[in-house]
Amino acid sequence: MWLPEKAEALAFLHAHLSTPNLRLHSLASGAIMRALAPRLGGDPNLWELAALFHDIDLDLVAGNMTQHARVGARLLEEKGFPPEGVRAILAHNGEHTGIHPTSTLEIALLASEQVTGLITAVALVKGRSLAAVEPASVKKRMKELRFAAGVNRQHVQDIEKTGLPFDEFLATAVTAMQAIAPDLGL
Repeated sequence: MWLPEKAEALAFLHAHLSTPNLRLHSLASGAIMRALAPRLGGDPNLWELAALFHDIDLDLVAGNMTQHARVGARLLEEKGFPPEGVRAILAHNGEHTGIHPTSTLEIALLASEQVTGLITAVALVKGRSLAAVEPASVKKRMKELRFAAGVNRQHVQDIEKTGLPFDEFLATAVTAMQAIAPDLGL
């Protein structure tokens, strides 16, 4: 089973994903998932890695969303990444893979990777500062569908299917991203 240390994981990610914003999105998603894992009975290392790798194939598929997650899943299977992590990656693009999130890990990954866009957008309007972001601000902006319009609000709200209250999820996500703000340039 392949569960690399963070430095090896980042090197693997960077070898396959060159787009700076997607790398930052993956890093933010990983931080949120690491923070969520203890609250939801998950393995912090596996959860963080699943999030780091969820978009690893976007350069390889060159915009072909029907192949997104499938190519990444194959890469990770070849390395020996745990099957539950591979399935979570496939489930985050369930519209195209046909694998929809059912496990806590899968639901949390989809919610986490979506909420990064909302939190980042709030930080950008607050002077490019994650330190200025409050969970209440993120919650308020959730209602504004034109704000961070690419964020699927339903996927974010689906975190409640795990038993985690929505406000606790937002607080955890904001705090996790604030903890790595220098790495995110925010």
